[in-house]
Amino acid sequence: MATVAELKAVLKDTLEKRGVLGHLKARIRAEVFSALDDESEPRPSLSHENLLINELIREYLEFNKYKYTASVLISESGQPVVPLDRQFLIRELNAFEESKDNTM
Repeated sequence: MATVAELKAVLKDTLEKRGVLGHLKARIRAEVFSALDDESEPRPSLSHENLLINELIREYLEFNKYKYTASVLISESGQPVVPLDRQFLIRELNAFEESKDNTM
């Protein structure tokens, strides 16, 4: 019969492989930041430029599979949860999209 320590190790390993453990850690971090955030002091409004910059950072994070870091960015910055439309970003930044791999 397996010991409690062995069961914990297997459970931890399984949760890590499924990506659940990282998600839980990021969620706990976000909740801690939220609890520590002083709501009596309102955040400054998100300027148009910062909205675009944050969206580019989010796209970079999600492209590189840093989804937990992206979730913390969204919760701390006040960035909309739904990503901005890619075509809108391209127009706003006067960028162009490579048709081969959908990169800007």
